[in-house]
Amino acid sequence: MQRRKFLKYATLVGTGFTFAGCSGGQSQPQGEVPVLASPMAANEVLKVGFVYVGSVGDFGWTYAHDLGRREMEANLQQKVKTTFVENVSEGADAERVIRQLALEGNKLIFTTSFGYMNPTMKVAKDFPNVVFEHCTGYKRVRNVGTYLGRFEEPRYLTGMIAGKMTKSNVIGFIGSYPIPEVIRGIGAFTQGLQQTNPKAKVRVVWVQNSYDPAKEREAAQALVNLGADVLTQHTDSIAPIQLAEEKGIYAFGYNTDMSRFGAKAHLTSAINKWGKFYTDKALAVLNGTWKSEEVWYGIAQEMVDISPLNPVIPEDVQQLVIRKREEFMSGAAHPFDGPVKDQNGMVRVPKGQVLGDKEQLAMDWYVEGIEGVIPKVKS
Repeated sequence: MQRRKFLKYATLVGTGFTFAGCSGGQSQPQGEVPVLASPMAANEVLKVGFVYVGSVGDFGWTYAHDLGRREMEANLQQKVKTTFVENVSEGADAERVIRQLALEGNKLIFTTSFGYMNPTMKVAKDFPNVVFEHCTGYKRVRNVGTYLGRFEEPRYLTGMIAGKMTKSNVIGFIGSYPIPEVIRGIGAFTQGLQQTNPKAKVRVVWVQNSYDPAKEREAAQALVNLGADVLTQHTDSIAPIQLAEEKGIYAFGYNTDMSRFGAKAHLTSAINKWGKFYTDKALAVLNGTWKSEEVWYGIAQEMVDISPLNPVIPEDVQQLVIRKREEFMSGAAHPFDGPVKDQNGMVRVPKGQVLGDKEQLAMDWYVEGIEGVIPKVKS
């Protein structure tokens, strides 16, 4: 099970699956949840472990998490000592690695893939005095918290830019798996695109993988052949950016700032920022104030954002994007503000309303402006 497939399975669990409200708030498991531990001694070093599904050199999902780990180290310096294990498959191997990190004295362990959820819960039961934070999951107990970024906000902003930069009015989107998380991102991007250019359309090619540079490049080329002059992606490699640079078209990166791989092509990236969250959670353990919470944070809470804008983007477009970003931060706007129509023209979100969290997390339909149909998830 890949990390990005999680919503396919989450939608099957019914009432057990909830996230925080639109403001990025938090909730706790049912019942009173006490502080996990007392403050650590002033000279005691907190050992922190990280479990990665990919390589720290992927420049995507795992690389973004490792940047967050390094930022936490820089912020807390001698107060923490970190270690990470990369390329950990989901399942029995994950349980072995997580358990070993706990046995080695790590008191805070971040598990950064959805497929690590059940192994994390199993190990957490055996190590009640160790804190676990699981990314993209939905199961929580006294010593396990969950976290996720509201990437739909930067997605919307990149869509706004695409609408102003395209000449062909065809935008190519490289998708990983056709699950709600990815569909939501495509939808948010298209909502932004439609705001600035109602004539533009999004075409999607699915690669059925999160990280496969060869397949991602093939998908990018296929989209160029379909007329796309702007590319974006919900995959981890730099291959689409590199192809856009070669073809003299524009592209957006994902997970991290990918500008160095296509200085002319790269307009901006929708990025994940884990450093502040990792620092805050480590401090909470150090201070004895950590509690199990579910976190779904956006730009305002510094968990997601866009990277610096390419100067090729006209100044008026940059200002338009900056204003919308500020509206997201203040709560004055939402990527799925109504009216929102699906690709068949049916109103899914009436004017004056917002697509709720529950609906976003189970999203299985395309918004207006996306061409094609959603394929079935491959098991």
